[in-house]
Amino acid sequence: MRQFITPGEELPKEAKRNEYVAVYNGKAYSNIMGFYDTERKDIVPLEGMWKPRIGDSVIGVVERPTRAGIYNVMLTEFAQGLIITSKFDSGPSFAANDIIEATVADVERKRLAILERPRKLALGQTIYVKPVRIPRIIGKSETMVNQISRLTGSRIIIGRNGIIWLNGGDVALAIEAIKTVEREAHTSGLTERIKGMLEAEAGIKNG
Repeated sequence: MRQFITPGEELPKEAKRNEYVAVYNGKAYSNIMGFYDTERKDIVPLEGMWKPRIGDSVIGVVERPTRAGIYNVMLTEFAQGLIITSKFDSGPSFAANDIIEATVADVERKRLAILERPRKLALGQTIYVKPVRIPRIIGKSETMVNQISRLTGSRIIIGRNGIIWLNGGDVALAIEAIKTVEREAHTSGLTERIKGMLEAEAGIKNG
């Protein structure tokens, strides 16, 4: 069950401690407006920007290289990425406007993500969703994203910073499904509704 919560509202003592929770005198309080999931014992935020964290998988756009082996990467309006390939004997090279996937290795000054294992993504389409919706789009054990990929035939790579890359299959239908999840992330039974929507659309197109 999900209960609507507002900033400053006291949470159950078993609530998970994370960036959405403040602890005062041993009690937990919500920092944000959202929902408290009583089964997961976690907060589902309604709004919020992405803050880089070590281990996050991200998708970004390479800006004009500053000097050999060093690349600035636009991740969001508020967060920047940095690739330093000169640390390696033979690192990959990128050009301005390349779309890349990488992992956050370190965070400096809260908004600068040092990236590792960068790789260029082939031609595809990118969309942006609210970063707080990414966990729901992925789904528990990646159930939601795997379902959308399987039923649309699209390859989908999701960045924790809110950028999603799609290629192949029915990309338009996959995007429609993702946007539906983004809008209805706070509702229950969403996985089955998305499955029904995708199967119905496929039936119409194949009929």
